[in-house]
Amino acid sequence: MLNGKPQTTTFRTVGPGGLHTQCAALCYRIRKGKPQILLITTRGSNRWILPKGWPVPGKTPGQSAQVEAWEEAGVRGALHDECIGLFTYFKAGGRQTGMTCMAMVHPLKVKALSKTYPEAGQRKRKWFGRKKAAAYVQEPELAQLLLHFDPKTLQR
Repeated sequence: MLNGKPQTTTFRTVGPGGLHTQCAALCYRIRKGKPQILLITTRGSNRWILPKGWPVPGKTPGQSAQVEAWEEAGVRGALHDECIGLFTYFKAGGRQTGMTCMAMVHPLKVKALSKTYPEAGQRKRKWFGRKKAAAYVQEPELAQLLLHFDPKTLQR
C-alpha cells in the first residue's frame, strides 16, 4: 500500500515456456462457525480449482482475482487484497497451452452467488469444507493452503 491505497502490479513472464503469473480467488463463507470454500470446475477436464486468471491491467492482483471470481463463479463479496499464498500448476488446455503458472491466492468472503454470470453453464461450482476442498484439488501447494486457511487470521 502507498498512501493507504493498494498498488497495481505489472507482471512479466520469463521468456517462452517461462513462469506465468495468475491471480486466484479463495472464495469462502462461514457456516456453523467453520469456513467453507467454493471450488469450480475447469471447462475442459472438469477438475476442481479456484477461480483464477491473468492479471488485469490497472487492477491489483486481488482485484484481478475478484474479477475472475465474478466471471467464472458468479461471486460477489468482500476482497482481502493481500496475497495469502502461492501455488504452481501446469496449464494444459485452452488457447494458451503448455505453460507453467504461479497463482497468487486472495481471500474473498462471499456475500452473494449470482445465477447469471459470464461463464454460467460452462462450469460447476460447489461448497466444500477445508479438508474436502484440499482433497479435491490436484495441486499439492493449493491443497495445503486450503487445508490451513483460517479467515480469523486475516488482517482487517
